[in-house]
Amino acid sequence: MGRQNRSVPRLQRKNFGAPERTRDLGRGRMDVVDLDETAIGRMTLQPGWRWSTDVAPKMGTKSCQIRHLGAAVGGHLHIVTEDGGEMDVRGGDAYEIPPGHDAWVVGDVPWEAIEYASARVYGATEDEAGVRSLGTILMTDIVGSTAALERVGDTKWHSLLLAHNERLRTQIDRFGGREMRTTGDGFQVLFTGAARGVRCASAMIDALSDLDIRIRAGLHTGDVELSAGSLHGIAVHAAARVSALAGPSEVLVSSVTRDLLDGSGLTFEERGLHELKGLSGARPVFALVRVAAASP
Repeated sequence: MGRQNRSVPRLQRKNFGAPERTRDLGRGRMDVVDLDETAIGRMTLQPGWRWSTDVAPKMGTKSCQIRHLGAAVGGHLHIVTEDGGEMDVRGGDAYEIPPGHDAWVVGDVPWEAIEYASARVYGATEDEAGVRSLGTILMTDIVGSTAALERVGDTKWHSLLLAHNERLRTQIDRFGGREMRTTGDGFQVLFTGAARGVRCASAMIDALSDLDIRIRAGLHTGDVELSAGSLHGIAVHAAARVSALAGPSEVLVSSVTRDLLDGSGLTFEERGLHELKGLSGARPVFALVRVAAASP
């Protein structure tokens, strides 16, 4: 019998009463369950809990560098960002918190929430998170963003950028990617499978077809290290270099990523030899011949 394809959605459930792992957050905890490659966490923070007091000494950073996306079940959490923004999250609220913040529990009721974007790594040291692994990195950016801003003006550009971010994040979630950071007009995304990364890039381009902007995308697969919520390693530089070579609405991949896609149903054409930062010698780069259907 063949192995079950874990990339296909299936009926399954886990209970937070029997988590795969529990993470110490000082006066709080995170119980994590895995649904194939999706990690979901239940965070419980006791009265008096504060990130800068309970978690910062463990992580070694001045502020929390993790993006949070979740839904609060009960309690009251106050968040302050490095740029001076503030927000209160109470039971019943859905929330997103960008990297670079402090937070603390308000009142004498524990704060409880279900976390999605941060569940795999929040409060985990490098050893606990198993942060060094093989991954496929997708880099995107808007082609000619400065010229587009000058052409449409600040107000329309802001609207376009919001639509761009929303649509690309929808595809990141759809294809099981992990958003690592934004660059103002682009994304850095980590995938555990090369085919999902390429299909996500193709779907991102399709998702923007009715907007007055175009993106380029590049992917490379290699050994990556996750530290304080950021990716490090030669593979990151190589992915950025591949992306920079792409034209409008084009998806380029390195030869390493291309070799992993045999049998995926994706087809490519060679686009010549190029020097990729961090990799020795000229390497071939391949352009995706885009397919009609790009499903996870």
